[in-house]
Amino acid sequence: MKKIGFLLGSLFALAAQPAMAQLDASIKLNEVMTENESSLIDEYGARHAWVEIANISHSTYNIRGMYLTTDRSVLDKKMSVPERVSRMSQIPNGDERTNLKGQQLIVFQLNSKPALGSLHLSVPVEATKPLWIALYNGNATQLVDSITVPVLNSNQSFARIANNGTSADWEVKSDDRVTPGILNMTIVSESKVEKFKREDPYGFAMAIMAMGIVFLCLALLWIFFTLFGMFMRHQEAAKKVINTQPIKPITKTVEKTIEVGHKTGVILKDGFDSKGIDREVYMAIIGMALQQYRDNVHDVESGVITIKHHDTGWDDEYSQMTHFHEPLLPTTHQGQHIPTGPELK
Repeated sequence: MKKIGFLLGSLFALAAQPAMAQLDASIKLNEVMTENESSLIDEYGARHAWVEIANISHSTYNIRGMYLTTDRSVLDKKMSVPERVSRMSQIPNGDERTNLKGQQLIVFQLNSKPALGSLHLSVPVEATKPLWIALYNGNATQLVDSITVPVLNSNQSFARIANNGTSADWEVKSDDRVTPGILNMTIVSESKVEKFKREDPYGFAMAIMAMGIVFLCLALLWIFFTLFGMFMRHQEAAKKVINTQPIKPITKTVEKTIEVGHKTGVILKDGFDSKGIDREVYMAIIGMALQQYRDNVHDVESGVITIKHHDTGWDDEYSQMTHFHEPLLPTTHQGQHIPTGPELK
């Protein structure tokens, strides 16, 4: 029975390890200060180097029993757990502040004495050298998070850029931007007008900007009216060219082309028998013929409409010739009669 209980306990412990590892990954180092001269003060009025730890998840997690260290030798995997623990400082139990809620932060005083309080740790910090600081889980076997802090000036801090601690990017923050116990990114509510006033207290930039806008508008107006004038001049020139005589043959050619195209379209539509003439034209011719028949211009012939020939003389060549003199009559030469006509025979 005892063996069965032992096996069940072991299986439960093995199943709980992945869940605990996932919770441990939610705990991050968030901000570190190595030389504190005018920054955070503890409950005794003293100043210490400090480290800020963040719970980036939305679940509550108690970090009691976890370890902080600045000794790189603990990275040796062959090192025994008791030896590793001896080189670390453990976060003590019994303080409600170590029970971090989602997105909550906590600050621990370093280079201090644990007897002064649960937030005081004896983690050694040397401000004149780059500082490696690491956070281990409660078994001192798993590295939860670590960061190497460069040498900082007094009251400067080294912090993650993102609010929730998930970013891998860190930055050096000046003493006026240090934020122990609160989010690293501070929202500055400064309007654009206030920022412009602060950056241009004497109004020089405003004057230059105003004059620049005025001159830009004038330049745009000049370009617009210049282009408009050129367009109007070209339009007048185009009208003059269109109204000149050399354009007329081109116009006739275009009209002829349109006529040929129309006839071609009629042939394609009604066939070659139409000869390119619209049906409306045939209907008009037939109508004229019927009207002439009605006016007795046509002869009466069964089943045939015939237009009677009527000579108008419009194509008589003689009527179109110019008459310069009267025709000469036959004359005699020295009293001799010149034969004409039949007499020549």
